[in-house]
Amino acid sequence: MATAKGRKTITAMDRVKLARDPKRPHIYDFIRFICSDFEELHGDRLVSDDRGLVAGFATIDDGADGVKVLVLGHHKGATVEENVSANFGMAQPDGYRKAMRLASLAEKFHLPVVTFVDTPGAYPGDTAEARGQAEAIAKSLEFFSLLRTPVVVVVTGEGGSGGALAIAVGDRILMMENAVYSVISPEGCAGILWRDGARAPEAAEALKITAADLKRLGAIDAIVPEPAGGAQKNPRAAALAVRKAVLKALAELANTPVDSLVAARYAKFRAMGNFY
Repeated sequence: MATAKGRKTITAMDRVKLARDPKRPHIYDFIRFICSDFEELHGDRLVSDDRGLVAGFATIDDGADGVKVLVLGHHKGATVEENVSANFGMAQPDGYRKAMRLASLAEKFHLPVVTFVDTPGAYPGDTAEARGQAEAIAKSLEFFSLLRTPVVVVVTGEGGSGGALAIAVGDRILMMENAVYSVISPEGCAGILWRDGARAPEAAEALKITAADLKRLGAIDAIVPEPAGGAQKNPRAAALAVRKAVLKALAELANTPVDSLVAARYAKFRAMGNFY
């Protein structure tokens, strides 16, 4: 599609493709570019260490002493081996329980939490269901809604359904310009509504899953700009833009009393979907 001036219009489906680009920066890229140190922690202390969700304490470089935070986010992997090891970023219950365990430590040490969301969805396999996938996601939603420390969320690629939302309940929701965030994939929506996956582009437009649409609807707070052509063209520049937006959000939240913080977070999510 082109505009009257001949410039190509980026459609919702174009942004879906950009969000899924395998060269798009992943969690370890963001950590490498914006953190001066990172100490990864492992395991949910119940079953295993889910490689689909990475977490650890870090210092975000701010040009001075740095801001100490807990970083956690989905890990899709950058190679075929990493893709398989990380289950393509589809976390299992162990991953969400790991996230809650470490977020509890952040609360104990009065450190903010920064989450990076990039997943097609929670793992839907029988092993995940047997270990309580639905319960883990529901518990995570409750947990982060009541966490007594600032939480900043960045949707960096795909924000897929409950698998994304489980670590996306925060005080500030940021979204990269070409990221998407939806209850279902365009292909899944087209298959259900029209029994025709080829109509995915039509579904993508109808779902309102782009950053601009979600900002207009009040589901996110700010859009992080990307380099021309997408974050995969210049991962470092994209990560530095994310760092700037995260530091701004953390500064805005720094002096908010914790009771007010939790109350405002609860009210924020309760208000979503109310357009009157």
